[in-house]
Amino acid sequence: MNFKNESYICYLSFSFMRNYVILLFLVLFQFSFSQDYPVVQSVPVTTEIHKTKIVDNYSWMENNNNPDLQSWVGAQNFLTNTFLEGIKKNYPLERKIKEYDALSTNSLPNKKGKYFYSVYRRDKDKPGVLYYRKELRDVPVEIFNPFKIYKSETSFITNYYPSANAKYIAIEMSLNGSDKREIRFTDMSSLNPTADVIKDIKFSRAVWKKDKGIYYKKNSNKNTTAKDSTYQIYYHELGKAQDEDKLIYDSKDANGFVSFFQQENQMIIVEKNENLTSYKAINLLSDDHVITDLLINDSTDFQFHFYKNDTLFYSSKDYDWGEVRYRNLTTNSEPKVLIPQIYNHLLVGTLFLEHYIVCAYRTLGKNYISVYDYDGKFIRKFDAPYGCDFSIKFYNPETEDLFVSFYSYVVSFQNFKLNIRTGDINPYYNEYIIPKPTIFPLDYFETKIITYKSRDNKDVPITIVHKKGMVMDGNNPTLLSAYGGYGKVDGPYFNSGLLWFLEKGGVYAYAEIRGGGEKGLKWHTEGKGLKKNNTFNDFIDAAEFLIRQKYTSPNKLAITGGSNGGLVVGVAMTQRPELFKLAIPVVGVFDMIKFKDYTAGKYWTDEYGNIDNEEDFKNILTYSPYHNIKDNVNYPATYIITGENDDRVLPFHSYKLAAKLQNREVQKNPIYLKVQSESGHNGKVSNYQAYVDQKTDFYSVLMHFLME
Repeated sequence: MNFKNESYICYLSFSFMRNYVILLFLVLFQFSFSQDYPVVQSVPVTTEIHKTKIVDNYSWMENNNNPDLQSWVGAQNFLTNTFLEGIKKNYPLERKIKEYDALSTNSLPNKKGKYFYSVYRRDKDKPGVLYYRKELRDVPVEIFNPFKIYKSETSFITNYYPSANAKYIAIEMSLNGSDKREIRFTDMSSLNPTADVIKDIKFSRAVWKKDKGIYYKKNSNKNTTAKDSTYQIYYHELGKAQDEDKLIYDSKDANGFVSFFQQENQMIIVEKNENLTSYKAINLLSDDHVITDLLINDSTDFQFHFYKNDTLFYSSKDYDWGEVRYRNLTTNSEPKVLIPQIYNHLLVGTLFLEHYIVCAYRTLGKNYISVYDYDGKFIRKFDAPYGCDFSIKFYNPETEDLFVSFYSYVVSFQNFKLNIRTGDINPYYNEYIIPKPTIFPLDYFETKIITYKSRDNKDVPITIVHKKGMVMDGNNPTLLSAYGGYGKVDGPYFNSGLLWFLEKGGVYAYAEIRGGGEKGLKWHTEGKGLKKNNTFNDFIDAAEFLIRQKYTSPNKLAITGGSNGGLVVGVAMTQRPELFKLAIPVVGVFDMIKFKDYTAGKYWTDEYGNIDNEEDFKNILTYSPYHNIKDNVNYPATYIITGENDDRVLPFHSYKLAAKLQNREVQKNPIYLKVQSESGHNGKVSNYQAYVDQKTDFYSVLMHFLME
């Protein structure tokens, strides 16, 4: 945060003189603390929507450049950081996170084209550096070091794209956490950066045309908070200035969302507009940019898997759990099912190899890989250990080995070779990808993947992790989390901060609530639009289940979630505050009346509804967290986290929620707002120390409130 007032910075530098600082702080900013909160302007603005009057006292916070807002954010961070520094002294958390990270194993490198690529953090205070190997056993060679280019601790690599013959590589960079990115290039023969720089990349990937140049999506927003304008695909020829780039495709008039990706030697362009979807293609081996039509205005809602030799492989919306079917687009043949759906087994991913189709499935408590040939004949199955997920990293066609990384909430990456021909399963390591023992014995923690009943009698999956042998007496500190939106399918992930919480006697639960896609397409549709309240009801029902089964009690239960999961937390704490001791919403959507007016919000109306429609508006108003805060309720202790440069879910959602919660006389439980500087929607992850600090803050707050 940049503060214009130099005196304020001076006061901060003498933070050890606490009473003196606070006195000067109050005088300087003319703050009159109520419950230690900075006073905030209340400027009522009344709007009428479908004959309903909405009074908003904090709409002025939607202007991120307002100096009063910046001062208020600075004061909130001062208050929160003072609190954090005080409580972190009670827990050796930073040291343990670093210790656990050092003992953890790494995933296999990513294979893109000819070579293997990894990002390594060489310095804890600097961004990760991109390396490559020609062979897995080779010494990694540095390709691109962001700090050498930007001299910044907050500019970091978000993706990378080697050209067709690996002559060049395009590196996508985040400069300050924003969704707007920048692309730089490295010449792989000299390992030196080229002079090319492409700016204003958003919601895009890069697709190479041979080794000559890339296609990318450009954002034309001048105001970063305005409605998104990412609807143009450009082509950049290496060696030329960006202002010479050629406009290839413009979807402005369609008022939809355009995306693209590579399949073999074709670039597939997808344009979605309301219920219509168009698919087009560009031949990447040609020297021109001719666009050919694949499917025009196809209203079929399907998941695209693969396209080759005029044949489209996909899953239809008619099959809830996912199947693989195909049709020839040239002859317009009737679709044929190649791999039928397996009821209660969700198809979560496909990999099309030369001779095999690899399908990744998940079912309750079990993830696995099934391999088929192109006639749909089943070849082989590989099971993941109970409670583990996996990532298919690459395939060696000479040995027919799939290289896969397995992991869970409590076990870091375990790397294996799975041989499709023989079925052999062998761990993989070498002198650079070394084996390590697990931090704790494999039976030290217990993972349960079960279901609970929702209020309307649905079986909702929930994963519960804790130390083996713990007594469930209702007195265990517990963290409940969920996402529940956009059909997203979440699985376990290894987190050294969570590992420390579990080792200290905590319980972690993840509820696969409706709105997500964990139980198929209908699981999503039953939790979106006019049925969005099912999402929040399922989450509240999960909390009541944990309490009823004596995993925890309201005085020991915390909830958290990010983005749409932040909305879930906001709704739960405003609807059932008596159930929770602590709420930690992260980059959440809280003002549901305003979400579609800014940045990417216009793409979310299918999930939440559109307030221009009266029925949608009335439904949204029933759960919008900001609008459902009551003056006579003492809500749980709340730690709200956002990023100052989040241009996906703008930080004003968090500002307004904090302001309204804090400025009510009945609120006795503390409300803290943490605004992370030079950070966006994905948090402060630019360098290792920032990543550790973020986790240390989170779990220190969790322990402070649940262990007191």
